[in-house]
Amino acid sequence: MTIPPDDWSFPFEGPLHEVFPSLHEAQSAWLSQIDSLPAPDRKTHELIRLVCTVVLRNHEGIVRHAGLAREVGATWEEVLGSIMLTTPGFGMLCAVEAMPHARRGFDAAPVPEDND
Repeated sequence: MTIPPDDWSFPFEGPLHEVFPSLHEAQSAWLSQIDSLPAPDRKTHELIRLVCTVVLRNHEGIVRHAGLAREVGATWEEVLGSIMLTTPGFGMLCAVEAMPHARRGFDAAPVPEDND
């Protein structure tokens, strides 16, 4: 599996691929299998990954997963509510820090088409 540089989603991929191309390709294959899990549904999947990035204080990840959550139908209220669920275990600071990054990702994402 060869991954063209234009398809890299993360800034670390170029340097990783340059030094360890086989490791990078194996990691990408593994991540694509996680993305294809049949459950939970895609919206829940993205909200869970968003919460994980909030806890890790990974601002780029927060932007990415808030946007992906919107693309698969999450509302801003669902994104914000998911972020706030981190507060009992991890405190208010990481949630408050996450909000502007989540808003940026959410607002930049395409609005899903209404299938009704």
